[in-house]
Amino acid sequence: MCRLVKRAIIAAATALICAFMTVGGLSPGLAHGDPNSESVQSPPSVEVGEKGRLEEVRRTLDDLYRQAAAATDAYNLAESKSEKQAQRIQKLSKEIEATRDNLARIKLLAGVHARAQYRAAALPFQIQLVLEESPAGFLEGLGRGKEASHAISTLLDEMTRARASLLSQTKESSTRYKLLNRIRDERAAARSKVRKRIVDAEALEASLEQTEKLQLQRLQQENLDKAQAAWLSSDILSRAGDFVSDKAKQALTYAMAQIGKPYGWGEEGPDSYDCSGLTSEAWKSAGIVVPRTSQEQWAQLKHVEISEMRTGDLIIYNQDASHVAMYIGDGSIVHAPRPGRHITIAGAGSMKILGIVRPGE
Repeated sequence: MCRLVKRAIIAAATALICAFMTVGGLSPGLAHGDPNSESVQSPPSVEVGEKGRLEEVRRTLDDLYRQAAAATDAYNLAESKSEKQAQRIQKLSKEIEATRDNLARIKLLAGVHARAQYRAAALPFQIQLVLEESPAGFLEGLGRGKEASHAISTLLDEMTRARASLLSQTKESSTRYKLLNRIRDERAAARSKVRKRIVDAEALEASLEQTEKLQLQRLQQENLDKAQAAWLSSDILSRAGDFVSDKAKQALTYAMAQIGKPYGWGEEGPDSYDCSGLTSEAWKSAGIVVPRTSQEQWAQLKHVEISEMRTGDLIIYNQDASHVAMYIGDGSIVHAPRPGRHITIAGAGSMKILGIVRPGE
């Protein structure tokens, strides 16, 4: 995909955001800089002293939402682990049931052989010889007796193995049940932390006067613009290639189609997404399975240099890899920002980049 085509995609998506915001009573003029801004008028200028206080508020909010994002990753990871453990326990239950059935079958066969051998052995040697029509038949009977003894011995060995397998399966099942309970505790703790951070952030924002909220939005936008400008000034885009794989095109098409949908922590569509829910589902739509969380995406996917990034790559943000977005070309990303916001286009350098990863390689 050439730069012209990518610019057309970005322009079309931006127009979509503007239309979405206009319907919602928001200012289209803010769509490109901060598509999630709720301002309907130009914010008043900020006094020096007030700016310092609001800057502290901005930093606190950013930190609270970053912590919420990290806790969301922990929740999603625990959720994934919980599902895997539950599936393994279910599989073990079936294996245990099958092993018990097999053990019952072995016991039944061993009993049949043992009773038959006992009845034959209970007859005196002379009577067994008389009852046989010929010495050859008698000797053949002795051979069958040895075969029966061997069969019983084999069944007993099989029974021993089955019992050992049953014991092992039962122990593993017990261990996995304990692990599942621990994972569920981790998931509950992560959920609680997410909710607390979001509540704290919302309470902080709610404590501001309307004029302060407008001033805060201005500061937030200034901060994003400044970071993006500094990133672009490095001339990094001049070294980025235009190649886009077919899979990346499919993933990008999916991600762009979600623009305007709300952020939902722990969600992976179709009505709402968190940041990694959007990127994982976008690549899943292209037939590529990627880890569910941004931290796992950073840990498990192929790392590429920022100067070599291309459309469809995932940009990981923050030192703790708590946020992820999809690069759409020309210095822009599509992402699910944070609670209270909607999936949108933003500057790729407007947040602190940890690194780039590429699915499918």
